[in-house]
Amino acid sequence: MSTTKFGKQGWTPERLHNLNGRTYLITGANAGTGFEAAKILLKKGAEVVMLNRSAERSQAAINDVKQELGAGANVRYILMDLGDLSSVRTAAEEVLATTPRIDALICNAAVAQVASQEFTKDGFESQLGINHYGHFLLVNLLYDRIVATAGRIVVVASEGYKMGLRTIQFDDLNFNENYSPNTVYSQSKLAQMLFAYELQRRGGAAGRNVSVYVCHPGASSTSLIRKDSPLMTRITWSLMRRSPLVQSAERGAYPEVMCATEPDLDPLAYYGPTGMMNMSGPVGRVTPESHAQDWKVAAKLWDVSEQATKCKWNLNAVCKWNLNAVTVTS
Repeated sequence: MSTTKFGKQGWTPERLHNLNGRTYLITGANAGTGFEAAKILLKKGAEVVMLNRSAERSQAAINDVKQELGAGANVRYILMDLGDLSSVRTAAEEVLATTPRIDALICNAAVAQVASQEFTKDGFESQLGINHYGHFLLVNLLYDRIVATAGRIVVVASEGYKMGLRTIQFDDLNFNENYSPNTVYSQSKLAQMLFAYELQRRGGAAGRNVSVYVCHPGASSTSLIRKDSPLMTRITWSLMRRSPLVQSAERGAYPEVMCATEPDLDPLAYYGPTGMMNMSGPVGRVTPESHAQDWKVAAKLWDVSEQATKCKWNLNAVCKWNLNAVTVTS
């Protein structure tokens, strides 16, 4: 079931006005939908800060942007590896030192269908660690700067949240006993959705002026499926990319740009393509399944995530850290 208030064509970038003076942070912006989102925002005069893990690929992406849009495109990058929480903290410090306003933080970066169990530097299963824990910490560290601008947080989820256990496997988050690439990916994207809705709920209760939105890109032609993903996953995706069900990476970027800019969206909604199986088609509102807004699971995940990232949220305070301990100061 889907609804859209944007007409038969759905939301498109033609709705955007001049974005001069606004700053957007995008994780994983050197390729795929993140790169396309950056270009859409830059074309409207915004500043874009890419948060990427590769300096070489970041500079190549910036060179491509400036070749297409002109040398005046206001884009830069900050190195950050979501799979290394110390890197996330360092990047957040650099953002706070160099970026006086954040109109939206777009949590776009992700890994998917990792064939065999891998771990982040901090010992987390890689898909949960990168897709959820890394973003959970980043949003925490930048939250007050976003509040100061009455900005937005955009979480790019996936329809894959429907395809796993439909809950969080708290007794074995690393899936040591039953690792499956698709199931584990599904848990990581569900975790992102639960976090986003819970942050909106808690922030609203605390009177914080930040909007949190959840979207999905549909089936978009990107490099998210890795070369070492399971063979059948790669074969299936290769065949799908030849079908009309799969859209361009540019169209896959529309939902996250919409959620970063469009006024009067519903923070407890879910936005993305509304066509067959939500894979492509006009961008609008899609109904999330109930397990994505299970408040008991969301609250437990919040507590577990605070412990994992060693950074407790206080919606009236700023998170600080040092080498030996974590404190919260107002």
